[in-house]
Amino acid sequence: MANIKSQKKRIRTAEKARIRNRAVRSELKTYVKKVRAAVEAGDKEAAQTASYVACRKLDKAASKGIIHKNQAAQRKSGVQKLVNGME
Repeated sequence: MANIKSQKKRIRTAEKARIRNRAVRSELKTYVKKVRAAVEAGDKEAAQTASYVACRKLDKAASKGIIHKNQAAQRKSGVQKLVNGME
């Protein structure tokens, strides 16, 4: 354990951020899973809606630094590829 007061505070704030970031990452996986489920069900309208929501959430996470912007771009690309592959 740190002896310096500012370092103790950094430990506390880092732990809060870690928990928050873990929750957001989990949420991102859930939204991508919803897109996959809609694509497998063959529901194009639901898939498009779910992909729009997922892309927004990915962009927001990237802008806040929770995931890297290139990681967000790759995930968005994968989601769109799934939706566009539907007939």
